[in-house]
Amino acid sequence: MNKKSVKETLKKPITQLVQGQRTFGEKSADGLARMAGSWGFIIFFLVFLGIWMAINVYGWISSWDPYPFILLNLVLSCLAAIQAPIILMSQNRQAKKDHGKLEYDYQVNRKAEREIEAIQKQLNRIEKRLIGKK
Repeated sequence: MNKKSVKETLKKPITQLVQGQRTFGEKSADGLARMAGSWGFIIFFLVFLGIWMAINVYGWISSWDPYPFILLNLVLSCLAAIQAPIILMSQNRQAKKDHGKLEYDYQVNRKAEREIEAIQKQLNRIEKRLIGKK
């Protein structure tokens, strides 16, 4: 029987194995995607848009972007153009993490299967000895 247990296979936490050495860009993309996908960001952005429009419609301060909000449209378009690739990069990283976790789980399951087979063989030998003694 193989003396190594499944616990020895799990020497490192799965997060260390999956994440490995991430580059600054990968860490940044993950952080930005996590932030941009939060309720806090959505609420902040809605408040920001409301304030922008209110200031420019009611003119409490000098109106720098009148009603059709061309400047706001430009800002939102630029934000979308920057956010989309960042979110895609983060999704690619998540896909790599998921693949790593699947591979890790597969290896652990294969090791457990081999150990169970070895235990079953040993039980069969013990059973044969006990039957032979009767």
